[in-house]
Amino acid sequence: MPEKIYRDSVHNIIRLKTGDAAGKLLARLIDAAEFQRLRRIKQLGLALFAYQAAEHSRFTHSLGALHLATRTLEKLKSKYEISAETQIAVRCAALLHDVGHGAFSHVIEPILGFHHEQFTIEAVLSDETEVGQILKTFSPDLPENVAAIIRGDYRPMALAQLVSSQLDVDRMDYLLRDSLMTGAKYGIYDLEWIIKSLEIDEENDRLYVSARGIYAVEDYLQARYYMFRQVYFHRTLRAAEAILKSLLRRALKVFQTGKPIWFASGTPFEKILKGEKLSLKEHLELDDSDVMFHIKQWQTSTDEILSDLAKRFLNRRLFKVFDLDMPEAERQEFLENARALTEEKGFDTDYYFIEDHAGDVPYYFYTKERSEPKNLIYVEEGFSRPQIKEISEVSAAVRGLQKGFQIHRVCFPPELKSQIAKLYHE
Repeated sequence: MPEKIYRDSVHNIIRLKTGDAAGKLLARLIDAAEFQRLRRIKQLGLALFAYQAAEHSRFTHSLGALHLATRTLEKLKSKYEISAETQIAVRCAALLHDVGHGAFSHVIEPILGFHHEQFTIEAVLSDETEVGQILKTFSPDLPENVAAIIRGDYRPMALAQLVSSQLDVDRMDYLLRDSLMTGAKYGIYDLEWIIKSLEIDEENDRLYVSARGIYAVEDYLQARYYMFRQVYFHRTLRAAEAILKSLLRRALKVFQTGKPIWFASGTPFEKILKGEKLSLKEHLELDDSDVMFHIKQWQTSTDEILSDLAKRFLNRRLFKVFDLDMPEAERQEFLENARALTEEKGFDTDYYFIEDHAGDVPYYFYTKERSEPKNLIYVEEGFSRPQIKEISEVSAAVRGLQKGFQIHRVCFPPELKSQIAKLYHE
């Protein structure tokens, strides 16, 4: 059977058989403009500021997710009845799940007020996108089926969980990929044993892991926990994000106050500066390079704050970061004094004194209490008379991860490091 070969740093060779209708469909989706755009969006946003090799893209990750979805379906359909319609919907959803991502992945979403998942769903359902047209040409029902899987309301739910749950092909790929590309070894887990152990609880319409796979899932959840602590919440990465967010907020402010600021006229970036919501077409025209190009121009801005922040970002002169490892009662006094010092030294605290909060939320760590039913991980306990239970009821290791963790940091110019350190230790 004819096939396309993709050499991959994680999975070695990803084979896409193109001799049948499903394979031809997936090949066309990969070649579509909206999917090729993902080559120009970094998977880990600004992680390269902390891990210099973390240059991999959403494109490579999405191919990896497709590969894992295909492999898992092959395993499951040897035992369970899975319709051809469901199989192709799951594979397409795995491939396209990130197609709506904006520049630098998650970093600028809160500033511009959008969520990539909504743009992904819109792109899949649209008659104006190549991916939407390709899906609809294959089957009139396919766009809605793919969108439903991404939204999490597709039935059968067990198959949708392969793409959107706490144990899905998205997370299974990005942990291994991000671990490899950053050089941090925390994300390594036993992928093969998890795939081998996945089963379908047909009575309750959910995935579960057979008894022999529970330790592999413990390993996977611990890998997620430590990757977030050591990589995704890395102090240097978060400092780079703080500068980029300050930079974009300042650009918006400069434009709104009528001061001169360079922008590519007639482009979606002009609408961003005007505070206008982008259409799907406009959103999909932007990628990392558009943001970087504007930041390069802003180095020569007449606005001193914008110019300074642009130079700091481009030349990696990042903010210093202090973790507020102090009793809660002392924290507020320190923040007030440090903010006053920053202002006294001539820095606008709206842009140069940033509090960083993150962590202890369900997306980052597996928690039973705050997870939707579709996101719970079920495992089989026992061999002679097995029962299916939620994993934290069975695993002491997973119960130990339930609380997650919180960070509370402050980011500020490195010029103030010694003075703020003195306040910190007083």
